Amino acid sequence: MGIASINPATGTTLKTFVSLDAKQVENAVSEAQTCFETYRKTPFADRSRWMHKAAEALIAEKEALGKMMTLEMGKTIGSAIAEVEKCAWVCRYYADNAETFLQDEPASTDASSSYVRFLPLGVLLAVMPWNYPLWQVFRAAAPALMAGNTMLLKHASNVPQSALEIARIFTTAGFPPSAFQTLLIGASQVESILTDPRVKAVSLTGSGPAGEAVAATAARHIKKSVLELGGSDPFIVLPSADVESAIATAATARLMNNGQSCIAAKRFILVGDIADRFEQGFADRFRSQKVGDPMDPDTTVGPLATPDILKELEAQVQACITQGATALVGGDRRSLQQQLPAKLQEGNFYPPTILTAIPPGTPADQEEFFGPVALVFRVPDIESAIALANSTTFGLGASAWTTDAKEQQQLVNELDAGAVFINGLVKSDPRLPFGGIKQSGYGRELGRYGLLEFVNAKTVWIK
Repeated sequence: MGIASINPATGTTLKTFVSLDAKQVENAVSEAQTCFETYRKTPFADRSRWMHKAAEALIAEKEALGKMMTLEMGKTIGSAIAEVEKCAWVCRYYADNAETFLQDEPASTDASSSYVRFLPLGVLLAVMPWNYPLWQVFRAAAPALMAGNTMLLKHASNVPQSALEIARIFTTAGFPPSAFQTLLIGASQVESILTDPRVKAVSLTGSGPAGEAVAATAARHIKKSVLELGGSDPFIVLPSADVESAIATAATARLMNNGQSCIAAKRFILVGDIADRFEQGFADRFRSQKVGDPMDPDTTVGPLATPDILKELEAQVQACITQGATALVGGDRRSLQQQLPAKLQEGNFYPPTILTAIPPGTPADQEEFFGPVALVFRVPDIESAIALANSTTFGLGASAWTTDAKEQQQLVNELDAGAVFINGLVKSDPRLPFGGIKQSGYGRELGRYGLLEFVNAKTVWIK
């Protein structure tokens, strides 16, 4: 099915949509460009006021918006409401700070006056994923709009209602109707938009293949792109760590958003004699999870977003087990399915699973496991841990646990990642830049760095 909301907990189709045709897309691009010509001149005070109103609308409607996300892609209702609240945070952050971040930057030269002025680029294209249907968009749109750009959104085809609600929120908050537009289109229509000379840059969050395709198109047309792609983030626990805190955080880090997060911890690398203790506590946490209806406030793990994601995850787990890995917890989807209520047995549920004793040569070596599956490895020392952590093609985030200051600095310096969190959960924060290296992408979102990705840093020299 093309563009449709399908409840992943039951398999029920909620609503279907027709893709925009070429003429409708052309009208949208034209309107975005026309809007930019005047919107770029709006005072920061107006943009800030509208962005604060968007934040207010998000908070006022957080329960309804949370329910919509839960029904569309299966995240638990509590996490969905928290996502809406985080979107309001990023709106307020840029509403309060964008003008300061974009102030002229003076430079001492042979001119009587010289400085850098930051000006908007124009129409931006955002290609966004389904796993955080509101947050991924708001974290890109809030800085873009505050900088004076306009934006076209191509959202994932399984969260169309979320996509339409985002556009509604920005428009009702006061932004010009064409400043932010949602385009209900398929992936095949992206290239024609990106190659349009009126579209100046693209931001994509998604899979590696999607990133490669968009980056190649942008490069051929000499356009700026920012990519946030997949991850297989390490979670390293050293002997000096507070092991109980590490265990509690590890379970959250792996199972948040039903395990469907690029920055979720996926590979748990245990150093030395804490391994047995960690594994036991980790397994107890996984066994205590409640899998079921994501609309139930007591549920901690809901369904995967689509049947294809479920099929791929199950195949990865079975390949590891066939090659010698041990399922310490879970690993049997059919057993879980039989335990669920009848109305959920067609849903995309997978049990929280921990794989240990994983031999080399399995999918765990290089593939991203996008679901509630933890991969556990044991190594003898910190050097081995860092080597294993860096051994994949990914480089998004890393979490490491140690109370030794020297070890902390070694991990910060030597882990190949866009972010390193010591004794904490890897998470995005509007106040800090977010992004990866290697096959996890390039460029940054959030913080001042994210705001500066889509502006023209114009040098000004006056005699």
